[in-house]
Amino acid sequence: MSVVSGISASRTPVSVPVLFKAACPDCRSRLELSAASLRLAIGASSRTTFYSFTCTECGAAVRKPAGERIVELLTGGGVRTLRLHSTV
Repeated sequence: MSVVSGISASRTPVSVPVLFKAACPDCRSRLELSAASLRLAIGASSRTTFYSFTCTECGAAVRKPAGERIVELLTGGGVRTLRLHSTV
């Protein structure tokens, strides 16, 4: 299992769903989340690229920055992705 900036994915056989580990900054719970529980938004910069989820313990909406490695882990694990486009 690899850990990157507070989120990790366990490598499992294809037939078993991937679980991601994350932490809630509000209640400090350590969570295991399915791909369906996470959302990834990829923007034009690191400031607009993030993942989000709802804490299963306290119900807080959590949004955290996603660097290249986290984007790779989440997309590889089947997390639904939204690509943000800038309006110039």
